[in-house]
Amino acid sequence: MIFIVSGCNVAEYFKYSYPITSPQEGSAMPDFRFYHPMQVRYSDLDTQWHVNNTQFCVYLEQARMEYLLHLGLFDGKSFHELGMIVAGLQISYLAPIELHEKIRVGVGVSRLGNKSFVYAYQIEGLDERKVFATAETVMVAYDYPRKASIPIPDHWRESIAAFENIPLRS
Repeated sequence: MIFIVSGCNVAEYFKYSYPITSPQEGSAMPDFRFYHPMQVRYSDLDTQWHVNNTQFCVYLEQARMEYLLHLGLFDGKSFHELGMIVAGLQISYLAPIELHEKIRVGVGVSRLGNKSFVYAYQIEGLDERKVFATAETVMVAYDYPRKASIPIPDHWRESIAAFENIPLRS
């Protein structure tokens, strides 16, 4: 998957970087330190009466934002100051989600590189812990005004590494 953003091919960076592993091969993060509950809405459904596949991306994005807020890395005010961009996404759909399912999204950073980091996710049921999907996103630290990738800021690296108990660089 290649994304071109404002004339900048952020995937070019990844030809020498960490590839997305398939969540089907097993998650690098079986236990998440952060979960965000999600409400399945009627508008999330498709004509088969289960959550549309595109909505899973919205659930991942919402959980990722809540994770950043939880760690104090984003104040929720200016997306230009967010400082990251999606470079890759892999989702394994394991079971359909229906309207009244109670779900949560486990999210965490499984790897910190120089300019990129990998989020791992699991969408699961609250009651029986049924796994509906696993996913990974490769994120690139990004300076929106300059339209360029940048090294992961030290305060982000330190905060994430401490929270996740992972090395500062992987």
